[in-house]
Amino acid sequence: MRNILAWHRPLMIAGLVCAAAVPLGLLGTLVDPREVLGAPVWLKPTKFAVSIAIFCVTWAWLYDQLRSRRGRTRGAFLAGTVAAVALVVEMVVIAVQAGRGTTSHFNYTSRLDAGLWATMGISIVLVWLATLWVAAGLFAVRDLDPARTVAIRAGAVLALAGMALGFLMTSPTPDQLADFRGIAGAHTVGVPDGGPGVPLVGWSTLGGDLRVPHFVGMHALQLLPLLLIVFELAAGRVARLADPRARRDLMTTAAAGYTGMLALLTWQALRGQPLVAPDTLTVAAAGVLTVLVVAGAVVALRERRPVLTPGR
Repeated sequence: MRNILAWHRPLMIAGLVCAAAVPLGLLGTLVDPREVLGAPVWLKPTKFAVSIAIFCVTWAWLYDQLRSRRGRTRGAFLAGTVAAVALVVEMVVIAVQAGRGTTSHFNYTSRLDAGLWATMGISIVLVWLATLWVAAGLFAVRDLDPARTVAIRAGAVLALAGMALGFLMTSPTPDQLADFRGIAGAHTVGVPDGGPGVPLVGWSTLGGDLRVPHFVGMHALQLLPLLLIVFELAAGRVARLADPRARRDLMTTAAAGYTGMLALLTWQALRGQPLVAPDTLTVAAAGVLTVLVVAGAVVALRERRPVLTPGR
């Protein structure tokens, strides 16, 4: 545990605090019957606690990778610390608003609500800027395995893009501009927040939902490295995966496909289309993307000539 905490102590402490808050949030959903926008009042804090815990642990590990390879850590530790503090502040605001039985995001109903939302907004911007700083440092690391380099760098960039997509939710909708009732911003497109949603995550089943690409983008930093681990574990049984070039090309294909999927999900949400009810155009685009990814994987796994070394 001591070695893990040493990755980046502030981020790890923030992550562990949020992880400890998860069972409390689950208990709250069981004993507190209140709802906000049709969902249990403590469900949102619980989801954010899980997401922030994963975020903190992942970036703490990446900072440790940067430090262990003598990367540019000047300022990176401070950036990670700023992110940790800002994330804790965001989590506290969400929990306070849940305790008050109201929404935390986009809420200008009272001076207190507006002040808390402004505090969250500042925290979110600080987290994004701090994450950008650490991600930039990752690009200076040169001695990683090629496939790991692709997985980490692509995951970091896509995570930043996913985080940035959250800012699209802060613009007031036409209905809110026409009849302002204290809320300016929405997760959904084409329908009001709070309607029927996908179980657990709550993504709208009636309209577009920007939380979908926001979530998918943010967690590229976990999913792409996990895919690489699968490739590395399979290398002992699949001869082609023992070739570092094949793993690199497979990860490049996976990162390109993930980027395409993120763009497709964002496009679908902005068109006011539910994730679970894609139209013909969306299905066709997804089909083309799938074909391209499969073709890229086939090319990546093709037989190669051995690499010639000097003197041979």
